[in-house]
Amino acid sequence: MKITQRKANNVTILDLEGKITIGIGDVAVRDAVQTAIAGGKNILLNMAKVTTIDSAGVGELVSAYTTVTHRGGKLKLVNLPAKVNDILQITQLITVFEIHDDEMEALESF
Repeated sequence: MKITQRKANNVTILDLEGKITIGIGDVAVRDAVQTAIAGGKNILLNMAKVTTIDSAGVGELVSAYTTVTHRGGKLKLVNLPAKVNDILQITQLITVFEIHDDEMEALESF
């Protein structure tokens, strides 16, 4: 799991690449979100290069969403691969997250 952090206006964008799975990606996502929260409240997770996500990864997305929301911020997702979109549909978490197909549109939504 590789995570790159960048800023756009008042939003921290985390570019996720690889697998968000137990023991690897889930911990990396948790650490990256904790670091990002220190730099600002609003976080955009760019999932374009996520290849796999398991239940631990989905749990970590929910945990990140809860953490950011409780601190008064917003966490949104952009560029969901079909596999990730399917999992969020099946788990009905698609209704929890605000999801965008375009990064500029997502940034403007904050």
